[in-house]
Amino acid sequence: MYERLPDRKYDVAGLGNALVDALVLMDEGDFLAERGITRGQMTPVDDQKWGAIHGELKHHGVEIQSGGSCGNTIAGLGFLGAQAIYAGQVGDDKLGHLFADRMIEACGQHALSWSRKVATGKCLSIVSTIDAERTMLTDLGAAVTMDGLGSFDEVIRNSRLVHITGYLLLGEPMASRAEEAMAVGVQEQIPVSLDVADPFVVNMVKERMWGLIEEFVDIVFMNEEEAKALTGTDDLDAAIEAVADVVDTVVMKLGSRGSVVIHRGERIEAGVFPVEAVDTTGAGDAYAAGFLYGYVHGWGARRSADLGARIASMTVGQLGAVVRDAGRMQAAIEASATSA
Repeated sequence: MYERLPDRKYDVAGLGNALVDALVLMDEGDFLAERGITRGQMTPVDDQKWGAIHGELKHHGVEIQSGGSCGNTIAGLGFLGAQAIYAGQVGDDKLGHLFADRMIEACGQHALSWSRKVATGKCLSIVSTIDAERTMLTDLGAAVTMDGLGSFDEVIRNSRLVHITGYLLLGEPMASRAEEAMAVGVQEQIPVSLDVADPFVVNMVKERMWGLIEEFVDIVFMNEEEAKALTGTDDLDAAIEAVADVVDTVVMKLGSRGSVVIHRGERIEAGVFPVEAVDTTGAGDAYAAGFLYGYVHGWGARRSADLGARIASMTVGQLGAVVRDAGRMQAAIEASATSA
């Protein structure tokens, strides 16, 4: 069993790049090719181009939700029933207020900062009806211009765990905000969780990421490619052991092959719950939500991983990165009890 963490106002406080997700499901091949957009990749765009492409897709039925990796995990925790709260920066505009409304729907609260100078960051996810492949057009906007933690410093001090994603480390000022949040967690003896985020991120900031993991982090989430990039080895067992040597808990997500968790030397392997894929967006974020729910409630690694797998499967079977049905989430919690 994990130690049950001390009672505080919040279970999990998350800091991330606050991006609105605009999701559209379509047979997108010709549309992308005609506009020179590379299928299956993330393409950075400015606010003007994002708005133009979004306008062309409105008749396909675009669904707007709160997004960003950390935002997805915190929203998932909220719908699971955890006392979760999210910090990031949005623009003081229509999409920014929509983001805030979605986080309130999920968590009942937020700790967002507002920019009056830069538009809300946003990601247009075009999801294929043929094979569930996703192509993303991203305008980071206000998400990457947060000039201080502000009141989020006190939020962390009143939380049982702080969750960060590696995307924050790609540039300033967000890399400094991430380090500041981690430092507050360590100062208050609050566990720090890091989702490594993406092999590209690891390759860009590997040295700094390792330094932060060694100094601040208690829980690391990573997949195969991220683990290889982080440790410099193709031997997955060696990779997970290398990270387990410096943190209390390491979680390696293996897609259709399940996941492996090592907690203070104890290794467990968890399976998956197969589902027909509709949209793979946010599956790893959903897994982290389920796992962290178990962690802050003192569950063992096996049950925590089982819930993570259940929530990830539910997410892949729908359009959008967050399962917003609290009833289904509660049923997943109850079903996970059989794995304990």
